[in-house]
This record gives sequence, C-alpha cells and structure tokens, in this order.
Amino acid sequence: MLPEFKSIIDLLKVFPDEQSCINHLEHLRWDGNAISPFDENSKVYKCAGNKYKCKSTGKYFNVRTNTIFDNTKIQLQKWFLALYVFSSHKKGISSHQLARDISVTQKTAWFLLHRLRYAFDHPNFKDTLGNIVEIDETFVGGDAKNKHSNKKTKNERGGTIHEKQPVLGMKERNGNVIAVVVPNRNKETILPIIQETVENDSTKMTDEYTAYKDLKF
Repeated sequence: MLPEFKSIIDLLKVFPDEQSCINHLEHLRWDGNAISPFDENSKVYKCAGNKYKCKSTGKYFNVRTNTIFDNTKIQLQKWFLALYVFSSHKKGISSHQLARDISVTQKTAWFLLHRLRYAFDHPNFKDTLGNIVEIDETFVGGDAKNKHSNKKTKNERGGTIHEKQPVLGMKERNGNVIAVVVPNRNKETILPIIQETVENDSTKMTDEYTAYKDLKF
C-alpha cells in the first residue's frame, strides 16, 4: 500500500526513477502475472526493456498498452506527477501551471491534462458507492429577485425552480459524495445514473419522490 503523499517531494521519494513507476504500475495492473491485452488466455513471454510478447498473436506490449499512458514518450514519473497535481486541484489547473509544476512544456502539459480529464470522466475510472448510500436531488442557482435585470427570463419569479439547475447527489455514509448535474429529475434520467454509481447490494436511502419507486433497495 502506498503512503499518503503530502507533497511532490513525498511522491518522488517513492517513485525516484522510471523503473520504480513501471514496477508499481505492473503490480497494480497484473499483480505479478502479465496478461496479454490482445488475448487474456495466451501465454506471455517476458522480453528485455520491460516488454512482453503475446504467444497467440505474436504481438509485443508493455504495461502502458491500452491505458492512458499508451503511445506516448512521456515518462511515467511525469504522468504520476501530473496525476498528483491534477487531483490536488479540485477547481482545476491550467496547462501553463502544470507545465511549471512538473517541468514540462506547455504543449506536453496540455496533452497530459487532456488524457487525465478523459480518464476521470470515463465510467471505468469512476468510483462506485456502497454500504449505506443517501440519495437526493436539489436545484442550484440564485433567486430571480437577486439577478440583474438582463439575466432574468420572462415571467421568472423570485422562488421558482424552473430556471435553476437540477443536481443529483449521492453520499456514502461516512464516505465519498458524488454529485451529477442532470437535465431534469425524470425517472428515465436519474435511475440509470444511480444504477451505474451505487452498488446493487447497498442500502439506498431516499425520500418518497416517485422517481425512486423503481429502485431496488
């Protein structure tokens, strides 16, 4: 298990060179037994330079293959640093700032951020919630009475929710919170999101809103 990183220096102590990064990624991905991304049942031969060969297809691969690190010449250490910095800035970070933080060009930083954002938005990378999960929806946005006249829509009232943004919130008891901006509160909209985010065998706590009636509790 990795220690908690409180700074970039802490991360560099654990991953001082490229090989340490490769070893860690191989452990996470294969746990000591490399699996071919081309045929998971194929025998695999270990080759020089941290490469492997799939016997059934004859193709070579490494731990980067079919990951966000694939087909790039950027060192894994830079990827790990970028991931640490990116995840530490909850409000986002610019490519110029990232370039300065990890000593890469702005073009490289832009590419890193592009791939990391894709990864964080991909369903395979998103956490699921389990145990006891509280689910509710709310509306975000200021009251019409507080808006500037040119921001108001026709017939908009001070307390109306029609001009506010609906947000679905899911909170694991004593755990993570996931909030998703949704176009509406319809059952067809929110149930698929809940099913993808909340584990089937978890206990789901909701109010009596009709959209939740088809949920499996």
